[in-house]
Amino acid sequence: MNLKNSIRTISDWPKPGIMFRDITSLLQNPEAFKQCCDELYERYKDVKIDAIAGIESRGFIFGSVLAYKLGVSFVLIRKPGKLPGEIEREEYDLEYGSDAIEIHKDAIKKGDKVLVVDDLIATGGTVCAAVNLVRKLGGEVIECAFIIDLPDLKGKDKLDCPVFTMIEFEGN
Repeated sequence: MNLKNSIRTISDWPKPGIMFRDITSLLQNPEAFKQCCDELYERYKDVKIDAIAGIESRGFIFGSVLAYKLGVSFVLIRKPGKLPGEIEREEYDLEYGSDAIEIHKDAIKKGDKVLVVDDLIATGGTVCAAVNLVRKLGGEVIECAFIIDLPDLKGKDKLDCPVFTMIEFEGN
């Protein structure tokens, strides 16, 4: 199955000129979702990983399945105000303004080998912040994994760690 064909494109969403790559159509296709998860598992099954950090919210889907299959812990990286315990926070720039993400301070131990997972990399702001959070807690980011890459936005160029992507879509 061609996974790229299972991803719906919605024009002009959330604003004019954007071609939104919607993974909900992949998730609704059991064969495509299974293939996607199986390919991630095959890539990482022999890699030393202590934890998978999933970025809210779609990184939770793929990251938690992979953590289950690998038998490792799953760590939530969330938008501000969503985690009840003591948190570490990282701010990052947006096109207009800034945002932040948070992680529980006890989610990663010093020296943990961490795989960061999200559904899509575009400009790279959120994932760069996630990598910084993992490192603040003493973890080592072994790789960042994404289902979709939008290479024209050059998000991968901002990362100083290995990056794996499954599908590329040219354009915005």
